[in-house]
Amino acid sequence: MTDILDELQWRGLVAQTTDEAALRSALAEGPITYYVGFDPTAQSLHVGHMVQLLNMRRLQQAGHRPLALVGGATGLIGDPRPTTERSMNSREVVAGWVERIRAQIEPFLSFEGDNAAVMVNNLDWTAPMSAIDFLRDVGKHFRMGTMLSKDIVARRLASDEGLSFTEFSYQILQGMDYRELFQRHGCTLQMGGNDQWGNLLSGVELIRKTEQASVHALATTLITKSDGSKMGKSEGGAVWLDPELTSPYAFYQYWLNTADDDVVHYLKVFTFRTREEIEALAVEVAERPFARAAQRALAGDLTTLIHGQKATDGVISASQALFGRGELRDLDEATLRGAVSELDSTPVAVGDLVVDAFVGSRLVASRGAARRAIAEGGAYVNNVKVTSEEQAFTSDDLLHGRYAVLRRGKKTLAVAAVS
Repeated sequence: MTDILDELQWRGLVAQTTDEAALRSALAEGPITYYVGFDPTAQSLHVGHMVQLLNMRRLQQAGHRPLALVGGATGLIGDPRPTTERSMNSREVVAGWVERIRAQIEPFLSFEGDNAAVMVNNLDWTAPMSAIDFLRDVGKHFRMGTMLSKDIVARRLASDEGLSFTEFSYQILQGMDYRELFQRHGCTLQMGGNDQWGNLLSGVELIRKTEQASVHALATTLITKSDGSKMGKSEGGAVWLDPELTSPYAFYQYWLNTADDDVVHYLKVFTFRTREEIEALAVEVAERPFARAAQRALAGDLTTLIHGQKATDGVISASQALFGRGELRDLDEATLRGAVSELDSTPVAVGDLVVDAFVGSRLVASRGAARRAIAEGGAYVNNVKVTSEEQAFTSDDLLHGRYAVLRRGKKTLAVAAVS
């Protein structure tokens, strides 16, 4: 296998490290123990977290030992955001989110073998600590000038919102986590996004001062789109890993819609495809962009990774069926529900006129336009051509007793659904 640091650099994932030569040497001599932290600030991880999850997997496959930290303590505080103070969630809510996120992390790692992963929760060592112990044993090693100079802190202090002492203290807690994992597990590398660089260094410095030891930090590149916008957002908001929040169909479509300018980079960042495979797909993008082979590979790989092969097969079948290249009635209810969840919709009941559903779903602007679409042979219900402007919905039109897929022409879709 290629040197793991070279591999990460080829994939465009390394923004900065503490001492690249020392880190490269440690990885080569390894195995080393490394960690990544995930705070439960929502009930699910989103696609932005996949960069760290996949990097943890890459390092484990290279023989190193991962510690996955779910921040039951830091999740109660909240890492400072660029603009406003985070809302504090109750202890019960955060504890529930910890368990959900642990379950999402586990499939990415192996918990068996010589380099078995370990799951940890920083509430275990933070909760028993008194305020006096925290200030004497940890806080005294942090200097205000250094803390105030960190980019996110400086920006928040200059804003109208300001910055509370609670969020200001977050960097101390993260530094304490690294030291605790160094002491308990011999952890010598922390990874995180480049926007976390200041927090990563907090732990490196705390260990240097209190343990007289040198450890490493690696910040990964923040993934953006070629137009400069943030990756991981759809029109409906964040793209979640939880299928109840983002359906497998919507998840697949998000990646399928990747721009040609972004897709090769995303294949490097988010898949385990080899250099040869990615280079071949890059040629496809350049020579046959209309085929979208790279996007299909990206969407298929990631949907299978997160939701399983069966879900991916169902999503592909649904995509074909929506546009008349498969049978809608063969789709199970969950797959169909996910497939139509992003479409414009209108309520329907047995006996309602199809022309009214076309207007209500905004497939057409008026009843007159709906009648013209029918007369021209361009109106469909469940891929069956509508032949009469007086046609009404029957119970047989409602797939799974609820949904009727409407289509105008070849590509314009909507759904009528029993409310």
